[in-house]
Amino acid sequence: MPLAPLCWLIAVVLEVGGGLLLVLGFRAAAVALALAVFTLAAAVFFHHHFADQNQMIHFLKNIMMAGGLLQIVHFGAGPYSVDARRRVKLADAQH
Repeated sequence: MPLAPLCWLIAVVLEVGGGLLLVLGFRAAAVALALAVFTLAAAVFFHHHFADQNQMIHFLKNIMMAGGLLQIVHFGAGPYSVDARRRVKLADAQH
C-alpha cells in the first residue's frame, strides 16, 4: 500500500477520535456516518477473500458494525449526549 504510515495514522485518528466522539455524543450523526463509510470500505477492500472463513467473518462483522453506525446516523445520540444538551440549550435560547 502506498503511503502506509499515512494510511495507518488516518485510520487510528478516525477510529480512536471517532469512537471518543461517539461515546460523548458530540456530532454523533456525522461521526457515525464517517465511521460507517470507513468500516464499509475496510470490509470491501481488506476482507473480500470469501473462500477464507476468517475473512468472511470479518467482512460480515464490518457490515453489521456499519449497520449499527447507520442507526446512530438515523436516530441520533441519546438523551445524555452532548448533542442532546446542545439542542436543549438552543431550544431554551429561542424561547
